[in-house]
Amino acid sequence: MNDSIETPDISVVIPVFNERANLRPLGQRLVPALEGAGVTFEAIFIDDGSHDDSLDELRAVCAEEPRFRALSFSRNFGKEVAIAAGLDEARGRAVVIMDADLQHPPEVVAQFVEKWREGYKNIYGQRTDRATDPKMRTFFTELFYSLLEKFGDVPLPPGAGDFRLLDRQAVDALLSMRERARFNKGLYAWIGFKSIGVPFEVDARASGESKFNFTRLVRFALDGLMSFSSIPLKVWTYVGLAISIFALGMAGYYWARTMLFGVDTPGFPTLVVSIAFFSGVQLISLGVLGEYIARIFNEVKGRPLYLVAERVGGEKAKKAR
Repeated sequence: MNDSIETPDISVVIPVFNERANLRPLGQRLVPALEGAGVTFEAIFIDDGSHDDSLDELRAVCAEEPRFRALSFSRNFGKEVAIAAGLDEARGRAVVIMDADLQHPPEVVAQFVEKWREGYKNIYGQRTDRATDPKMRTFFTELFYSLLEKFGDVPLPPGAGDFRLLDRQAVDALLSMRERARFNKGLYAWIGFKSIGVPFEVDARASGESKFNFTRLVRFALDGLMSFSSIPLKVWTYVGLAISIFALGMAGYYWARTMLFGVDTPGFPTLVVSIAFFSGVQLISLGVLGEYIARIFNEVKGRPLYLVAERVGGEKAKKAR
């Protein structure tokens, strides 16, 4: 296989965050899987500001395999941005996106390539179960996707994630979208193109623990809902209307009661509870507005999505976008 090919068939984009122990086993499985698929390839690792020795391991792995190269961010910018950086760097006629923890089996890529050759441009891995996820996380994940399916602008295929193959045409469509609050699963669905799912079983993590804690997952869910749905904004119109109707009804009730039975001594607890309730509703609605405004503020600043501190292997100089 010619390692000097300028335009490989497949570019593999792999975001990395504190995955030192998994990098060498991943490379050992990835190379034979891609060679077995009969494609020329490159692999691009994006070190997203790892705190362990992931970058040192990447230097060693890239030195051993000339078809591997890596970028190291100046700090942690997040997995979604790391994927965008990998797409920026990818030269292949198609791009495979996968995690570094070996939960995405490299052997499934051959099935992606087969569907790509059949003419599909957006081939996604479709996990058959969530047995490897904690039960609480599974519950909230299913709740989030059910909400997004009901209120989102585009439907998401069930079980689909980042593990997928994108044709160059689909990659170029994604590269045209430089938004900072990125929700890649929504972007994959939004671009469309001829799509198909490939079922696969998620393997247990080879080493380490998931980097998505509860706080990160909540922020990720908010990005998804607010990037692909305006319902959080619109719902307050209906909440305000319902409260207004309720208030008018209560006013009518107390007017009739006063006319029939006279004036009662007003209750202090009722007043306090009413004020607290409506104040809470107002603050929540302002908070939702604030979330959208914060995203607008981040977009208009026009900062680059990421900054590269070091390049390992391959071409050395590309300006951060």
